[in-house]
Amino acid sequence: MGGFFGVVSSKSCVEDVFFGTDYHSHLGTKRAGMAFYVPGKGFSRSIHNIENAYFRNKFETELNNFEGNSGIGIISDTDPQPLVFNSHLGPFAIVTVGRIINIYDLEKYFLDSRKHFTEHFNGNNSPTEIVANLICERDDFVSGIENVFEKIKGSCSLLILTVEGIIAARDKLGRTPVVIGKKEDAYAVATESSAFANTGYKIDYYLKPSEIIKIDYNGITRLKEPINEMQICSFLWVYYGYPPSYYEGINVENCRYKCGAALARRDNVEADFVCGIPDSGIGHAVGYSNEKGLPYKRAYSKYTPTWPRSFMPQDQAQRDLVARMKLIPNDEIIKGKRIIFLDDSIVRGTQLKDSARELRLAGAKEVHMRIACPPLLFPCLFLNFSQSRSIYELAGRKAIKQLGDESKDIREYTNPDSPKYLKMVKTITENLVLDSLMYQRLDDLIEAIGLPKEKLCTHCWDGSGYF
Repeated sequence: MGGFFGVVSSKSCVEDVFFGTDYHSHLGTKRAGMAFYVPGKGFSRSIHNIENAYFRNKFETELNNFEGNSGIGIISDTDPQPLVFNSHLGPFAIVTVGRIINIYDLEKYFLDSRKHFTEHFNGNNSPTEIVANLICERDDFVSGIENVFEKIKGSCSLLILTVEGIIAARDKLGRTPVVIGKKEDAYAVATESSAFANTGYKIDYYLKPSEIIKIDYNGITRLKEPINEMQICSFLWVYYGYPPSYYEGINVENCRYKCGAALARRDNVEADFVCGIPDSGIGHAVGYSNEKGLPYKRAYSKYTPTWPRSFMPQDQAQRDLVARMKLIPNDEIIKGKRIIFLDDSIVRGTQLKDSARELRLAGAKEVHMRIACPPLLFPCLFLNFSQSRSIYELAGRKAIKQLGDESKDIREYTNPDSPKYLKMVKTITENLVLDSLMYQRLDDLIEAIGLPKEKLCTHCWDGSGYF
């Protein structure tokens, strides 16, 4: 996915941008960067690969090289950022978060117009450069950003660092969050509000879909009115978001407690204790435990010093290895017990199958899996979650194929009360060698989040959503 952090301050903002960006590290694993502006000196920038290292390790030694009262940072799950441009709009640096579905059409559009690209990564053109070129087609930043919203399919939220301050824009339909923080001598803009607590900021304002604002030394100015429509990604609360964060004023961890409690109310399996798969399953498991009155125990401990993030390697076999190595089972807790495990989701199911096998080897009597969201049946079109080489890598789609259903209409498999849904879940249960498996109902998840269905993007579960 990715996340950004920007600051405009009355004094040096280098440390705030450094720490604020670092607090977005859970959102991306590929590249990171920072850019600052100093009047009379211009822009300075640094970008590093973070696939095998932490943001802090890469940038800490460079802090003394930066200066400025305004700056932006990015944790990117796609292209190297920030990019620095000189244009008829003036010089600027830009970072983007989102996904462009029609990127190849836009590349052709520019190349056919005899434009060129200078930024390349892994043989691809930069999505951020395409966004910058779309902005530069217009006579000012606001109409340029509107051009981005009009021409891209997918999603794009962005920060633009100019000589006058920072321009922030939230995705056309608000699929990703953008929040403003404030302290006595500075304003910050971030993807994750959890980045504010230890940097001294308090939540001041949540940008709305399509809204564009400018932050300078005088405060915040709205440059474009928001729209009423919204399709914010529901998976932010289920998995992506950091527990202390708020989106639309709704706390991530509290939502996860509600998700776990909703599963518990529909469950009648008997067990000895509840456990969450670290880290994103823990909040859901605590909610389940509290609602059910079952003890919460740590059957797994997460070893992070040398095995940080399971989705970091590009190779699937390496991802599976990292996922397995970082979780250490505790035989003393597991042996002879009936265990209810909670996790945020099942994508392919390979890691979960390995975990179930390890639990059996450690002596677990029964392994029951409870998943905090519905079955993933559609690849994400708007961010970068649940991307697969084939749709049949998704555990749900694989099960449907195993059942011999070649129909393109899979709506019945999204209905938890339908016979086809029950057969699909039974097949997944057998594939993962579990004693039982229960997914969250979509209506219960929506209730746990607390927003109307039409304000949420639930595409990966039910195929809904629009550009």
